[in-house]
Parts: sequence; structure tokens; C-alpha cells
Amino acid sequence: MTESLYPLRIAAAPISWGVCEVPGWGHVLDARTVLSEMAALGLSATELGPPGYLPRDPDQLRRLLDTFGLTAVGGFLALVLHRDRQDAIAEAENTAALLSATGAEVLVLAAATGLGGYDTRPRLDDAEWRTLVDTASAIRDIAAVHGLRTVLHPHVGTHVESEPEVERFLADSDLDLCLDTGHLLIGGTDPVRLARRHAERIGHIHLKDVRGALVDQVRAGDMEYSEAVRRGLYVPLGEGDVDIAALVRGMQAAGYRGWYVLEQDAALRPTDSARQPSRDTERSLRHLADIALAAAGI
Repeated sequence: MTESLYPLRIAAAPISWGVCEVPGWGHVLDARTVLSEMAALGLSATELGPPGYLPRDPDQLRRLLDTFGLTAVGGFLALVLHRDRQDAIAEAENTAALLSATGAEVLVLAAATGLGGYDTRPRLDDAEWRTLVDTASAIRDIAAVHGLRTVLHPHVGTHVESEPEVERFLADSDLDLCLDTGHLLIGGTDPVRLARRHAERIGHIHLKDVRGALVDQVRAGDMEYSEAVRRGLYVPLGEGDVDIAALVRGMQAAGYRGWYVLEQDAALRPTDSARQPSRDTERSLRHLADIALAAAGI
């Protein structure tokens, strides 16, 4: 299936099968099950998921990925960047070394609050913001030594979530962004418009689609983010309110040749299997194939 998506570089992520770094998020499927589902869909690349989900030993990790014909793209790392700077840098150093050893390309960094989860977040003062920006830059330099690019991921429940925060980060930092279509829209940023304004600052893309009605409830404070996820906030590409086709067309026209990572965040119940997440991912792949065929005039 994925051959028809050329020249798009498509990767998977364990979060589509409910694997999340938040304690108590939901049922966590074992790694071999998730990786085998990715391979069965014809995918050949993946982000690594939360630290510790896959082996931390590089040799073991490479062997596991090789078993399923997968290569590593990068990894998501949510760190408290506005305080405890040395702790954040040390954790980033460890993660960057592992990513580099597995041939990955990108470290996807998020500005965690330190509270756990993504349902609440305090405000930062100017000094804390400056520390956040400086720590992100230091991590970027460390990752570069390991041959990795670093991108900052605007994310619900972190300190770079809303449109003013995204624009402030772009102005204050020279790090590129991970453009996550779902998290940006939930935070109040039109991802297509952001891509048009700042195409040269997009270093990595997470493709999500979301239900607008649930987005409105999260924005209004009427529903916690985690509850919205459990109620089906994320849907297969083309079935929600993000204009995925416009985003992909625009980024390709702007010269973007990085990864498009499929991420329909899920929270599984103990009785859930991999079946539904895999079906959702397959529908997302078909939507991307349709976009690629339409662009080719087929």
C-alpha cells in the first residue's frame, strides 16, 4: 500500500495503538504486537514511543525493529524545560544517544509542565519562559552532536500549546517545529495556515484528524483532554475537521521532504485489542494514498 504514497515519507507511532507516556492513560499493548501491526499495514518506519516502551539497549532495539522490517524515525520526549535544566539536558542526552544508535533522524521535544498528564497547566513567567527556550536550544546542540535534528512539538497541556505561545516560540527560538495537526487545532492554531506562514520552520509532521465538536469542549474547559481522547477525539485522516489534503499539498509544494507520522492518539480499555487502531491507521493510509493520487492527476 505504501509504495503508492511516493514521494511522501510515511511513518507510524505507537500512540496510535494507545501507547502513551502518561501513567494510567490506558491499556498498553505489548511492543511486539504493535510493531507487527505496523508491519502488516505495509509501514516500514516508526517513532519509538515513550522512553522505555521499546528496549533502551541499542542492539536489542535494532534487532527488534529488524524483526518487523522497521526503521527508527525518531522519538517523542516530553521534558520540563522551564526548570531543573540539568535534569532535562541529561535525559535528552540519553535519549539522543539511543536514537542516534538506531539510525533515527529527529528528536521530538515537548515542553512538559511537570504535573503529569496533559489536562492542566500553570502559566509561566518571563524568566521561566526564557529558561524553557534556552534549555530547548541546549538540547538541540546536544542532539546535533549525535547527528539528530531537534523539533519543538506544540502540544495540548504543555507550555507551548496556544497560537500566541507557538508564535512566541518561533520568534524567540531558532528551533524548527513539529507540526502536529491535531494538537495545533485543539490549541487554537489552524495548522494549514501555520504551515503557509512558516513552511521553512516545519521540521517534522505528525498527522492527526480530530472531531471539531470535542475540540470545542476541550478548548472551553468543559471536558478534560484525556476524557476527550477516550470519547473519540482523534479519528482517521479525512474523517474529522482538519484539512489534511491542503496541509500535505501545501507542505509538498513548499519543498518539505521530511516524515509524515501517522498519530491518531488512542486510549485503550483492558479488553481492547489492536484491531480497531489498526483499522483506523489503514483508513488514514488510504486517505493519504487518495491525496497522492489526486496530486498526480490519477
